[in-house]
Amino acid sequence: MPARRSVLAAMAAALPAAGLPALATTASAAPAAPAAPAALPGGGDLGPHVLVFDPGTPNIQGKLDEIFRQQEKAQFGTGRYALLFKPGTYHGLNAQLGFYTSIAGLGLSPDDTSINGDVTVDAGWFGGNATQNFWRSAENLALTPVSGTNRWAVAQAAPFRRMHIRGGLNLAPDGYGWASGGYIADSRIDGTVGPYSQQQWYTRDSSVGGWTNAVWNMVFSGVEGAPAQSFPEPPYTTLNTTPVSREKPFLYLDGDAYRVFLPEKRTDARGTTWGSGTPRGTSLPLSQFYVAKPGVTAATLNAALDQGLHLLLTPGIYHLDRAVEVKRANTVVLGLGYATLIPDNGVTALKVADVDGVRLAGFLIDAGTVNSATLLEVGPEGASANHAANPTTVQDVFIRIGGAGAGKATLSMVINSNHTIIDHTWVWRADHGDGVGWETNRADYGVRVNGADVLATGLFVEHFNKYDVEWRGERGRTIFFQNEKAYDAPNQAAIQNGGTKGFAAYKVADSVTTHEGWGMGSYCYYNVDPTIRQDHGFAAPRRSGVRFHDLLVVSLSGHGQFEHVINDTGAATSGTDTVPSKVVSYP
Repeated sequence: MPARRSVLAAMAAALPAAGLPALATTASAAPAAPAAPAALPGGGDLGPHVLVFDPGTPNIQGKLDEIFRQQEKAQFGTGRYALLFKPGTYHGLNAQLGFYTSIAGLGLSPDDTSINGDVTVDAGWFGGNATQNFWRSAENLALTPVSGTNRWAVAQAAPFRRMHIRGGLNLAPDGYGWASGGYIADSRIDGTVGPYSQQQWYTRDSSVGGWTNAVWNMVFSGVEGAPAQSFPEPPYTTLNTTPVSREKPFLYLDGDAYRVFLPEKRTDARGTTWGSGTPRGTSLPLSQFYVAKPGVTAATLNAALDQGLHLLLTPGIYHLDRAVEVKRANTVVLGLGYATLIPDNGVTALKVADVDGVRLAGFLIDAGTVNSATLLEVGPEGASANHAANPTTVQDVFIRIGGAGAGKATLSMVINSNHTIIDHTWVWRADHGDGVGWETNRADYGVRVNGADVLATGLFVEHFNKYDVEWRGERGRTIFFQNEKAYDAPNQAAIQNGGTKGFAAYKVADSVTTHEGWGMGSYCYYNVDPTIRQDHGFAAPRRSGVRFHDLLVVSLSGHGQFEHVINDTGAATSGTDTVPSKVVSYP
């Protein structure tokens, strides 16, 4: 298998416009004290980059095509769009999705919004190579593909949630070029899923009519119709259920009023949440959300949170001069169209208190030019509360350091709160784009977990200068992990970790007594110095309570090599043939 990515070299608003809410003050007579800021309003329009269609909207295809032309190649551009479809039936559409474009139905069930047509991701813009088809999403729609099979050829940060495909699903680009995704959850594919050239994939709590093949690492949990467990050949890792899951919040229409649905937590989950009718959970009216627009300040976002409002981040880029701080239990922070938070002057973008039930979903954090100690903190250092009944969820929250320009962060995501669920994230120190270099976009650590009983379902973390994932909390679990070590290490000395060659992609602290992981892979492509050797992809204390299932490491075309898979177990990689070295169970 050839190596991946770096081996190769304003719309009219669909709703009425409204002014940006701002803190207001009232003029007063000379002796009077200054008036308190006026309360911030909840609700309001969704801004010019949310396009809302109904079956009677003229020239829907023209709008879709216009946005795709703008976003098709805009990998590090500033455009952000959400395409929302009211319940009903649509005919003859092909929604091609480019960068930073989300498409979603506005019903309670995917079947409320039916498209006789396709939602397509392909790779013509990149010569048939799908390994850079990042940052786009589809959600809450029923599709009847024109050819019988819908094409969704994506890489990282491209979730496919709450979708019903009345036919098959092809995960490869036209021509079956290179591909490296991906993630499906709470979806039903009536026909067969064909991953073809996809190197790895994770599917959770869904239903499939069949699955055709596997390349390196295909992982399923709670999936009806999934292939049987068979790792290492074919490399299927199949768990009958997902231990704990709670689906992502989503916007929907109740009559003419927007609400946000909050799916309930499930244990030992299997299959979709909506297959038997209306999903179980609660909902909130939009009037309980501060509808944020780009240009709003962190002070205003914090004022809205302190006022008791939730946050709905409409598409665009938000510069923050201080952290956005979520202090109240059950707060929802929901982004549309890859709303992007950029911390300026070295601040942390978002901090969450050690409280129950916070839901973070659907946004991107892009590191600023001044180094941030952290970019996202879930719980303060030393957090100790029990959140088993009502955990915080981090879903489709993506972090990027570099690529769109030089950025730096010492630690990208830190999870301190117990029982947190990380459900699909891509934490990426950029290996291409602008502002990329061993020190230019320095980022030592990707994800650090200090909390106990944390579960990660769909963990993608890549290219950090030291540990990509460092797990210090007890009873942690990861179902599916995808990693590449940093391409751009200048030499062996640059990655030396004491007496160990290289920092593990996934490190479980020596103090941990209980941990478990399933379906996990790490790849190396040391293109600056191909002679670099990495002792192992995974490092963990050797004890009975620390268990791993179905691990692999890969040297991409011989640019660097692994000595072992985990600790001193597993054969070394060798040569230039890009064949994985695998370990079925450890210890």
